[in-house]
Amino acid sequence: MSESIRAVERALDVLLCFSRQTPELTMTQIAEQVGMHKSTVHRLLATLEKKRFVQRDPVIGSYRLGIRLLQMAYLTLERNDLRQLAPPFLRHLGEQHQETVHLSVLDDADVIFLAVIESPQRVKLAAAIGQRLPAFATASGKAMLAFMPCETVQRILGRGMPQYTQHTLRSSEDFFEDLRHVRERGFALDEQELEEGINAVAAPIFDLSDQPIASVAVAGPAYRLTRERMIEIGPLVLATAHDIAQEVEMAAHHEDHSAEDSPAATGAGA
Repeated sequence: MSESIRAVERALDVLLCFSRQTPELTMTQIAEQVGMHKSTVHRLLATLEKKRFVQRDPVIGSYRLGIRLLQMAYLTLERNDLRQLAPPFLRHLGEQHQETVHLSVLDDADVIFLAVIESPQRVKLAAAIGQRLPAFATASGKAMLAFMPCETVQRILGRGMPQYTQHTLRSSEDFFEDLRHVRERGFALDEQELEEGINAVAAPIFDLSDQPIASVAVAGPAYRLTRERMIEIGPLVLATAHDIAQEVEMAAHHEDHSAEDSPAATGAGA
């Protein structure tokens, strides 16, 4: 094995140390996990940080996965075509609750709707595929941001927190407190934060490395989709997000096995 290939393998080993259970690690902890000298791990982390694959906390010196991995996850989503895999689950959720259901991904400081299932009711939320909304003021955005590095969230909030309604969160302190509740519940709530009279509940969809790559939400009029109602259906939205994640994982495994069984991979016909 050449030295360059070995360096790539070591860098990947470093990235694989991070998980939902260990989202933040010190250099010493990483060195112990991968069985490398601290000097080697330090060089690898410096390179990964420069390329934004990891982020270093300037205060305590620990490391977290960086924004570049999230950007690459979106490319993976496009290849696995989440928009084709998710709709059956979204339709079922919509039939259960008779409200608008949508699938979103994060794009910089905004969420973008990838799929929308309209409510059958006469009074309903107007939503369209490709619609872009500020992440910090939506349940869909908060569902993903709650499980992302603090530095990423702070960067997004640094773009500004416009006051869309009297219910919009006014400070970063309030926002981070809200994200703490999201992590405790597993799902996010939007109580008229972006638009008066509109509520939403959303849950994150995680990839194989436990990173939030999308979210599924139920949204509707606040008089119908009350806080009590959202708390009631939140676990069902969370279960739907989990089912979609499993479907994406199964599709990815199927692609891997298909590639392994192809003539080029097996050597058949050579």
